[in-house]
Amino acid sequence: MNTNKNTIRLLGAAFLLVFVGSVLNDFLRSSAIGSDSISDILVNISDNITLMRIYILVVLVTSTGIIVLAVLLYIVFNNQNKIIALVALGLWLSEAITLSVSQIGAYALIPLSQEFVEAGTPEPSCFQTLGDFLYFGIDRTGYDIHMLFFCLGGILWYYLFYKSRYIPRVLSVWGLASICLLSINVFWALYDRGIGKIIILGVPYFVFEALIGPWLMVKGIRDGSETK
Repeated sequence: MNTNKNTIRLLGAAFLLVFVGSVLNDFLRSSAIGSDSISDILVNISDNITLMRIYILVVLVTSTGIIVLAVLLYIVFNNQNKIIALVALGLWLSEAITLSVSQIGAYALIPLSQEFVEAGTPEPSCFQTLGDFLYFGIDRTGYDIHMLFFCLGGILWYYLFYKSRYIPRVLSVWGLASICLLSINVFWALYDRGIGKIIILGVPYFVFEALIGPWLMVKGIRDGSETK
């Protein structure tokens, strides 16, 4: 019983870690890169190399958090529906791997940006072509693909939450509905990045993810104290 309560607390902590990591990732990336013009991106990265490295490190830590979260969810739900739990585990492991691999593009932008600035920021040049491939082709496309794995896996996990009543059903429905809304932006971005995202579609899930981690941690602490 105590192990189960510890698992609940760890699950809540993992949700919270991934949430904080995701928010921090977006903040650090926008601070280090700041623009959608590839020439400006390269100049900004050259001016913020340390910040860019911290951003990459935080992304890798977040990827590790996703793996831990997926494994904990599998431990919780594999007895309820092993097939769905296994598929969801595979999707979120794929999410973590894709996010980590996408950072190859981000890391390669660091030396490229330095060479671009040292060359006097020539325009147009092969620097922009390679930078566009590394940033939009690898880093951002990798991010969008990782979000696809996230949404598909999330739908399965929150379905299991709903069926198990592990959390209040209203919270499970909120999670399911909000991640379905978020997936619209994900498919939109994969179809055509130039269309732009509808920010408001991601707000309900942002709020849900901010709540689910602390809620599970409090639930684990409260239930653990009740068994003493």
